[in-house]
Amino acid sequence: MTVEQWHRVRAALPEVGGRFADLLTGVGDPHARALGDWSIAEAASHVGMIALMYPSMIRGDGGPLPLPGLKEPIDAVSVDTIAGMNALGLQLHPERDPVRLAARLRADIAELLLVSADLDPEKPVWWLGGSRVPVAGVLAHLVNEMLIHGLDIARAIGRPWPVPARLEALFLELFLFGMVRNDLGRLLDDATPSPRRIAVEFRSAHTTPAVLALQHGRLRYEEPDGTADVRLRFDPAVLVPMMFGRISRIRALLTGGVRIGGPRPWLLPAFLRTVRMP
Repeated sequence: MTVEQWHRVRAALPEVGGRFADLLTGVGDPHARALGDWSIAEAASHVGMIALMYPSMIRGDGGPLPLPGLKEPIDAVSVDTIAGMNALGLQLHPERDPVRLAARLRADIAELLLVSADLDPEKPVWWLGGSRVPVAGVLAHLVNEMLIHGLDIARAIGRPWPVPARLEALFLELFLFGMVRNDLGRLLDDATPSPRRIAVEFRSAHTTPAVLALQHGRLRYEEPDGTADVRLRFDPAVLVPMMFGRISRIRALLTGGVRIGGPRPWLLPAFLRTVRMP
């Protein structure tokens, strides 16, 4: 992690948070569908719940969470059970008014920036399923949540919603790769492990080349050495939304936003069956 990345992710929070809040204040019908069974108001409340929780989580001082009913579910969750935890979060965070959610989001982002200002950006923080994420990765995760759910809401109301590659690159490097370097906890425990080692190399114009190697359900971060089974060249603004199901894999490939190479590209589907986003 570099000082420049730390400054970029801190600047990205109010930048994207301001865009997200402005988007909410322009919503006409908050009950319109945004994602699956979620309305626009519920998608916004979900983002607001995350922003509300993160200042307490990155403090790491053992103090109570703003929504204490989420502590045990957070500890026990995996990628395959996170939908249940999100549903509980919506029950515990009942605000649905877009204007009030927008105002609270701005305030919670300001608090998160204040709380994190003097922390080591590489300090591991307790996160979902017993995983450990660097402080900078937690901030990058919130930026991505606002980008992804902002896309859901913008599509629902017919508005443009740019997803900058430079910001999705922070999600990959600071959050995803940062979590793998620290501890994934139980997040992938429900996956069917494969005994075969599968190494995937990630390369883009916005990220430092990296390899994620999977074996027996465990994921490791490695430096590229030319032996990866699969090589991905990608635009982060395509790859990350694809990982979250907002862009289809076929579209990502046809547009060139994701290109697959390497000596054993057929191993990528097996890798993605385990290494997946909710």
